Amino acid sequence: MTVSLTVDRERWSAHVHRTLERIRTVATPVPVVKGNGYGFGRHDLAAIAARESNTLCVGTVHELAGLPESVTPIVLTPSLRGPEPQAVLTIGNEAHLAPLSGSGQQVIVKLASSMQRYGRQKTLLQHTIDSGLDVKGVAIHLPLAASDDDRVAEVSALVEGLPASTPVWLSHIDPSLIDRLPTTHSYLLRVGTELWHGDRDALYLTTDVLDVRSVSSGQNAGYRQHQVPHDGYLIMVGAGTAHGVQPLADGRSPFHFNRQRLDMFEPPHMHTTMLLVQREVDPPEIGEHVDLQRPLTQTAVDEVIWK
Repeated sequence: MTVSLTVDRERWSAHVHRTLERIRTVATPVPVVKGNGYGFGRHDLAAIAARESNTLCVGTVHELAGLPESVTPIVLTPSLRGPEPQAVLTIGNEAHLAPLSGSGQQVIVKLASSMQRYGRQKTLLQHTIDSGLDVKGVAIHLPLAASDDDRVAEVSALVEGLPASTPVWLSHIDPSLIDRLPTTHSYLLRVGTELWHGDRDALYLTTDVLDVRSVSSGQNAGYRQHQVPHDGYLIMVGAGTAHGVQPLADGRSPFHFNRQRLDMFEPPHMHTTMLLVQREVDPPEIGEHVDLQRPLTQTAVDEVIWK
């Protein structure tokens, strides 16, 4: 069983370099490497990111292990535990200060945006300074559902009155909008999805065909012993819930072969999904690959193949 991510190395790398250079004309780019490493694997992607930047963002304090020594990691999700001297932590609430009291921990203070998630008013910045922590800037996390004008207006309002020496870390804003922001501050732009997945034609997610068997209408098959609705072929592919594979939001199958969607006979289970094709359709053969339609951030990939 294998779920494979095949990467067109030249095309993917060209996109990454173009994206970073575009950002560098207006702000400092900071690659984000969190979760499953956007499907590439967190440690492998961190090594790639470290060649582009001496700073990178991770999701939580539990993602600090194994990072290249050359980078300073920024932890995006607030923590309720003690200091992490090798990292920069995020403060999003007064309660996040207590475990760090007296430590001199490097931190970024999150300001309250329309996301209504982490972050508080600007007074949190002063309280953090008063707590003796080493403040490296403020962070503003914008929602995805906003117009360009809304983004510019929200960031402009939030940085108003902040000391000009305070760097502003931004998420979810296009580099083209940076020139419209107040020139009183310097900006760092965290970039993840656009950087790693921005050219989807460079990425191909597939799974192996492990078995094929002929079945007749009325036969029982699968965990739930459902009846086969028509003559055809059961196709066993090496992808299931262990890989994060599920039906699409509308219930359709995420599997394709020869540009045709392959119906699931039953929902995915652990490392295998049973597909069903009609008799008049030529089935894929054992050892061939079936395309898999899944968000890479939600998929556990067995291998990454660079071509």
